[in-house]
Amino acid sequence: MNRQIRQVTILVLVMFLALSASLTSVQGLARPALWESASPYGTLVTDSRNSRTVYAQFGTDRGPIFVGDTAVADTVESDDAYTFQRTYPGGELYAPITGYFATSFASMTAMERAGNSVLNGDDPSLFSSRVRSLVTGGAQRGGALELTIDPQAQQAAYDALAGRQGAVVALDPSTGAVLAMVSTPSFDPSTLATHDGSAAQASLEALNEDPAKPLTNRAIGGDLYPPGSTFKILTTAAALRLGTVSTDSEVSAPDTITLPGTSHSLSNYAGESCGNGSVSFAYAFMESCNTPFAQLAIDVGEEELAEEASAWGFDSDMAIPLTVTPSTYPANTSEAQTAMAGIGQASVRATPMMMAMVAATVANGGTQMSPYLVSRTLDADLNVVDTASPSVARTPIDEDTAASLSQLMQQTVAEGTGRTAQVAGVTVAGKTGTAETGADEGGPTTWFVGFAGTDIDNPDVAVAVVLDGGADTDSTATGGSLAGPIAATVIDAVVDQ
Repeated sequence: MNRQIRQVTILVLVMFLALSASLTSVQGLARPALWESASPYGTLVTDSRNSRTVYAQFGTDRGPIFVGDTAVADTVESDDAYTFQRTYPGGELYAPITGYFATSFASMTAMERAGNSVLNGDDPSLFSSRVRSLVTGGAQRGGALELTIDPQAQQAAYDALAGRQGAVVALDPSTGAVLAMVSTPSFDPSTLATHDGSAAQASLEALNEDPAKPLTNRAIGGDLYPPGSTFKILTTAAALRLGTVSTDSEVSAPDTITLPGTSHSLSNYAGESCGNGSVSFAYAFMESCNTPFAQLAIDVGEEELAEEASAWGFDSDMAIPLTVTPSTYPANTSEAQTAMAGIGQASVRATPMMMAMVAATVANGGTQMSPYLVSRTLDADLNVVDTASPSVARTPIDEDTAASLSQLMQQTVAEGTGRTAQVAGVTVAGKTGTAETGADEGGPTTWFVGFAGTDIDNPDVAVAVVLDGGADTDSTATGGSLAGPIAATVIDAVVDQ
């Protein structure tokens, strides 16, 4: 090779390397600063120089999100720089699930964000669709997501909550499919998706300033809730596993007990008596007596109770694909703290999703299925490219323990604190919860968790209902009085199909 050719070759190589380095810098290193940044509102554009990227990302023919045959998030053409406008036919009913796709602040949340690669057409599963568009010369179109949601169950849960601060989660116990996920109060995503920047910004500010936190999906996140007596399902499971108690055992049930190492006296809810002071364990469970369960937690011990909580999924990360905030079991350092944790108080915290999984685990014979929200992925022409496959998350209890818990929970609904969750022609198993919030005024956080079906050995649905406590809740409220009837409505909607 002569000298001139060698020099040209070296020059071309240097230029090629320089171009590669520049491209890598922009696409790999500078891209986070130019495009994405962490934000409570999703993915944001943070550099004013990337307007083309904004138009490219937010001006696409984005695919729909379906519930059954109905699009709850869709795209229409628009006469502006973005060409397309995101719309939300599902409105407030589905907003906690769909989230929003907002051009005005280049942001996306919930399924709009979790399913973005499919909805904008970039997902690897849609490669053949992109090739077809390239060959035909057409514009790239996004794929679609079909959710697992049962529209009747979703509507029933939303209507039953009636705008109160709370949440409902319903699962198919045998698969983990999410049948309903409602959080109220909700919001209208269209007010944020509008291309009118000032209107979108005003709506976002109003929603952020609302003390009811409508942008928070209470079903899977937020501040979490003390589970109250619904946690007694786990305390019972630990005691049955260790042989500390059986469903036929007689247990001491005094009106009050003094917590070890303290002068604090714990009583049953509202100071009620639990039978005559000595009752069957089944009676203590169905009447949700605090004093025998606090003692049971002490007898089980902190190490075993913490192990039990972990085995059910507490303190574990999860995505459905929406990120679910981990429920937490505290590191207790005294028997008094363990006693309070055993009745779902102190610093135990749970999401409605976690407690629905607890109910579903009992319903499914001790096997906990991984919850999932997307049933099928579709291409732009609505051809199926991927179908969800149910998977086992964990098996915290054996079949015998699950059967014992199921019988206790059936008795709770038939004769105990869960009677308000009864549904004609359906066998319902459940557990109520009434958790003190520590607020100076108002009432407790109220719960119902359970499962149901015409054949209780093969239940159709597991459900968790929670209503926020505090100033908006009457001081005499209970899980039975508030959450139980909501659960019954949801159960009826699922089973009566």
